[in-house]
Amino acid sequence: MSHQPRSREEKQQLSMIEGSIWRSMIAFAVPIFLGNLFQQFYNAADALIVGNFIGKEALAAVSSSSNLIFMFTGFLNGVAMGAGVLIARFYGAKSYDRLRTAVHTALTFGFIAGVILSVIGVVLSPQILRWMGTPENVLPSSIDYFRTYFYGSTAVFIYNIATGVLQAVGDSRRPLYYLVTASAVNVALDLLFVAVFHWGVGSAAAATVISQVVSMVLVLCRLLRPGQVYQVQVRRLGIEKDTLKQIIRFGLPSGIQNSVISLANVIVQSNINAFGDNAMAGCGSYSRIEGFAFLPVTCFSMALATFVSQNLGARQVDRVKEGARFGILCSTILAEVIGLVIWLGAPQLIGLFNSDPEVLAYGVRQARTIAFFYCFLAFDHCSAGILRGAGRATVPMLIMLVCWCLIRVAYISAMVPIVGDILVVFTAYPVTWVLAAVCFVIYLLKVDWLQSADRQLAGLGME
Repeated sequence: MSHQPRSREEKQQLSMIEGSIWRSMIAFAVPIFLGNLFQQFYNAADALIVGNFIGKEALAAVSSSSNLIFMFTGFLNGVAMGAGVLIARFYGAKSYDRLRTAVHTALTFGFIAGVILSVIGVVLSPQILRWMGTPENVLPSSIDYFRTYFYGSTAVFIYNIATGVLQAVGDSRRPLYYLVTASAVNVALDLLFVAVFHWGVGSAAAATVISQVVSMVLVLCRLLRPGQVYQVQVRRLGIEKDTLKQIIRFGLPSGIQNSVISLANVIVQSNINAFGDNAMAGCGSYSRIEGFAFLPVTCFSMALATFVSQNLGARQVDRVKEGARFGILCSTILAEVIGLVIWLGAPQLIGLFNSDPEVLAYGVRQARTIAFFYCFLAFDHCSAGILRGAGRATVPMLIMLVCWCLIRVAYISAMVPIVGDILVVFTAYPVTWVLAAVCFVIYLLKVDWLQSADRQLAGLGME
């Protein structure tokens, strides 16, 4: 293990292995919350601008692409999570040489995999969108949006990995600044391309791609600055096999989980598509609103993964348990408050995207079926974050694959032909969130999920 004095800037990074648990977790989570808030605003801006300036068919096209995009990107985003967990573990143990090796390996792997996945996404988009049952009047716009997005998707992967590096060492403020900048660029370009130049749905995706490239450049400039424990040096970029194996070991379950859940959501989306473009537009509008409920879920899930991993690196097991309880409590309460706001304001919120009565009816019905159950969604994600940080990513993978994928798809596939009502699709989400929450409670209470921490540290050469 190598130790070296920390520079003044490094001391500004948030160490989560000492001091007040609630203060350190809140200090880490708030910038992530604000960053995701801005990101959600610019995601909503895409739909708002497209829905109001082009029409409901274009809104349906954007909506039908989102699940498909995440199906392709989810795997690499999961691997990026694994890199973050490993780097946080090295940072907590002050093993800085190993940390730098992990940073360079993760970035190199992200670039190579991102390029490959971009090519796959561009080539296969028409076939997959047809397989999803995308209506013919929406299909050309969906293909245009999807392909344009994937031309720049490598920037997304590199940004996610680079941001994960900063968050792993406790720096969640700078990613916030980069997201704010990217959000402003995206909204400005959306208005310019769609509202002023009338370039169509593909231009909305182009605005998103440009903003993602901007954020990638900003975060890479940060990593290239000298004097940091995570400093990137171009000559050191490459893949160290043992480190990549560790990154994949930590991240592969999350990657598989993301991809399979996304595949299940694509199947769900195909059921929504069967109800027509009004249903697609209404449910797509709701999904943009629902993104705001994910804000406390995401920020505390990421905070918990980093908190648990850093403290396991420092071998502070009691602190891990206390932090886990605090993070779950905060996330579930905040998610439920947001759910109440969405339930009450659903007609006005959905109406921002499109005022067509049928579109509005679908969106409001989905919101008022699901919103009261956000606390279970928050609990599931926080439990998954805790177990990922503890190096047990396989457990949340299995729970979510069974509950969120197999049971959800089986329920929808069996009941939609019988009932013939889109309400079946809407109720599938809260039902499977609750089932997963029950599984997580049983596991967290009955199993000593921290018992293998010392073995993990030994396996990383940190005895």
